[in-house]
This record gives sequence, structure tokens and C-alpha cells, in this order.
Amino acid sequence: MTKKITIEPVTRVEGHGKVTIKLDKDKNVAQTRLHIVEFRGFERFVQGRPYWEAPVLVQRLCGICPVSHHLAAAKALDVIVGAGTGDGLTPTGEKMRRLMHYGQIFQSHALHFFHLASPDFLLGYDADPAIRNVVGVALNYPELATQGVMMRKYGQEIISHTAGKKIHGTGAIPGGINKNLTTEERDLLLKGDDPLNADKMIEWAQGAVDFFKDYYLKNRDFIDNFAYFPSNHFSIVRKDGAMDLYHGVMRAVDAEGNKVLNDVDYQEYYKYIEEEVRDWSYMKFPYIKELGKDKGWYRVGPLARLNCCDFIPTPKAQKEFEAFRAHTNGKPNNYCLHTHWARLIELLHAGEMIKELLQDPDLLKDDLVVKGQKTNEGVGLIEAPRGTLFHHYKINEDDQITMANLIVSTTNNNEPMNRSVNFVAKKMMSGQEVITEPMKNAVEIAIRAYDPCLSCATHALGKMPLDIQLVGADGKEIDHYRS
Repeated sequence: MTKKITIEPVTRVEGHGKVTIKLDKDKNVAQTRLHIVEFRGFERFVQGRPYWEAPVLVQRLCGICPVSHHLAAAKALDVIVGAGTGDGLTPTGEKMRRLMHYGQIFQSHALHFFHLASPDFLLGYDADPAIRNVVGVALNYPELATQGVMMRKYGQEIISHTAGKKIHGTGAIPGGINKNLTTEERDLLLKGDDPLNADKMIEWAQGAVDFFKDYYLKNRDFIDNFAYFPSNHFSIVRKDGAMDLYHGVMRAVDAEGNKVLNDVDYQEYYKYIEEEVRDWSYMKFPYIKELGKDKGWYRVGPLARLNCCDFIPTPKAQKEFEAFRAHTNGKPNNYCLHTHWARLIELLHAGEMIKELLQDPDLLKDDLVVKGQKTNEGVGLIEAPRGTLFHHYKINEDDQITMANLIVSTTNNNEPMNRSVNFVAKKMMSGQEVITEPMKNAVEIAIRAYDPCLSCATHALGKMPLDIQLVGADGKEIDHYRS
């Protein structure tokens, strides 16, 4: 006899998913799976559309991280229109895009930590679900909650002034950008009324890092022992090894820090990355070809980025990076909940980058677009808040998209999320007579550490099965059809 536990829906994430956990006759966890139960076929229905529509179309995948898809698609189309990769744009075009991107990183990281993750830390994973949410945080920690709201608002203002609007903007176009900043916009974002200015955002971001470090010192056993397992880590880095969330080369390291992918050109990502399909999820399972399915899976996102890069090119974040790496004596960090620590260091880095970019006079210039010799294929990679995001397009002689392949951050994290679920479920539920709500929430905490965007991730390779089950009034199956 076995027992199946279902956690549905997974809460405080973007999109719809569920977890199933099977216990054996001895009440030990025998199997766990994270199921993505929605399907959004963007890779199919962008086919036939003019290529220049892609940056606007694909961002409809999500209302939380549309900027990431907007920019990844634009970077792929830069290649198609002959503008090069990443550094081939005009200074104004590249820096406006970078400002847009760091605004997205800033608002998304603030949203995730303060609104989605902090209830578990501040109120306890076993707190009453009625208060274990952002409302409970606001009631018990009003100053922290206010800071989270204002930090997200500031990031959204950055997006509005660079993309044209806060959600689903149009600022990035093939070969560049369609607007610059005015002096008034620049001054508003740089030195605006308190607290919506760059210096205050950096101060609050530093405060968030300090808060987590203090929390960690008081709760070290919980955080370090929550979920830990060795893995590969994947991200893009600048050519000199620095963290660069907008552009770079592909790097992957194993659990000991050895380079598995050594700074390779992402235009040829398909030579290094393969995608596996499993019949119980609408998400694919990527892995590094050379290592194979069993050993080639990897993590992406804040934890992976800090494990892959050599340094962070802003002073305050670099100082925190050094403390973060010292915790594991320079080796990759494989502690699941340390992802939040890494995320807040990136929040600080994004704040510093925003200030640096706003002080750059190139943002006010009007040389916005580059075009060259057109080709029929392009790849765009960017470090979205949740991790590395791949966009790959092919077009025909009529400028129509004929192929689109999107490997999103949450898809890249599919296997590690499943392993985290398995780790926590075995630790919390094996041998227990009663499965409690806090035990189930602990499994959700493991998923939330990755800040998954399940809506973005629901793409499939090939034909999806049709599964129909006919059940009688007595609950017994009468017929079952699967295409």
C-alpha cells in the first residue's frame, strides 16, 4: 500500500503547478515530482509572424518578467538584422537596454524576497497560513514591507522610462532601442523625491543584505540543513569573468568549481545544451551534452551566477560577494536557501549599476539603432532574475519566423527544483504518522527559493499527449485514453 500527497497549487510563485509525493508502506517518501500543469505554446504560435514583432509578442508569456523576454528576443534579432551580439549596438542603445534590464532585476528581486519569500523567514514556515503572507509581513514588519513595495516601484519606474510602460513595453527593437532618456527623466530617477532615488535604493538594498546575514547567523542550522546537494552551475559571465547580467559568454562549473563549459559563445548553445522531455510535465529538462542526462543537469539563477563569476564589478556588491564566497572557502555554494542571500547581493549590484548608468551622458544621446547585413538566424541570451534565458529564432525570405526555441530560467532549474522537493520531502515527511501543513509548506519553500515562473516555463518539444480518464460514480476507472 502507498499513500499519495498532493500539494496543489504551489503558492507564492508565478504560474500554476503542483507537487505529488508518494509514501511507501513504511511511510517513507518513495517518489516526488513537481508537475507544471499549464501549457502555453509560444514557440508554436509566434511562427509565421514578422520577426520584428517577436520582442513584443514573447513578453506576453509573463507579467512578472516581461522585460527579460523582451530583451532576450531583441538580442536574438540584433543578430538577424546584422547589429552583432550584445556589444554591437550604439552606446545609447546598449546602455538604455542595460538600464531597463537592471530595473527589471531590481524590481523582481525586491518582489520575490519581500513579498513571496520573507513570510517564511519573518513569520516562520510553520506559522498560520492566514498570516504567513505579505499581509502578515506588513502587519508585523511595516517598515520592511514598505521598503519592499517602494523598491519594486522604483524598478518599475526605471522600466517605464526605458521601455515606454511598466509592463509589456516596446523600448527594445531589432538593432537597438526606440527612445532615449530626457534630462528630466534622468534627474527624476537619479535624484528624485525621497525615497525614490538611486542612493536610497542602494541604501535599502544594502539593508536587505544585512538583514539576511543577521537572520542567517541566528538560524544557521535551519538554512544550512534545509536542502543541500551538489550540482553544476550555469550562467553567462563577462569575458573577463565578471558578473554581467545583460551580456557575456556561457560558463558552467561543477560542484567543486571546475569549469565544465569554459566561456563559450552562446550563438552555438545547441552544441552544448540538450533538452529532455518527460511525460509527466510540460517543462523540459535541459542538461550539458558532454556530461549526459544523469550528470549534466545544472542550476541557474542568483546562486549559480555567484558560483560562476570571478567578481562583481560594483564595490558594495563585490564586498558582499567576497563574504558570500568565503562562507564556502571559495568553492561553489550548494545550499538551496543561500539563493536568497545571493539574490539580495544581486539586488544591491543592480542598484549600484542603475546609479552608474544614470550618470552616463550616453543615455541622453539620440543615436539609437544599428543595422547591417541581415541573416536568417539569431540567438539571444540574458540573465533574467530567475536565471539564464535562451531565445533562438530562424526566419525565412519573407521575414517570417519559422522556428522559435525558448529555454527559460525555470526550465533550466527543473531538475534541481525536483531534487530540492525530494530532499525536503524525505527530511520532513518520511516516517511521520501525520503529514501537516507546515511540512507541505517546507516543500513549497524549496521551490520558492528558485523564484520559479511556471507560466514562462511551459513549453514542450513535439506533440503533447491527450489524456482522458472516464471514472464512474463509485470512483473506479471505466476507460482511459492517452494519445
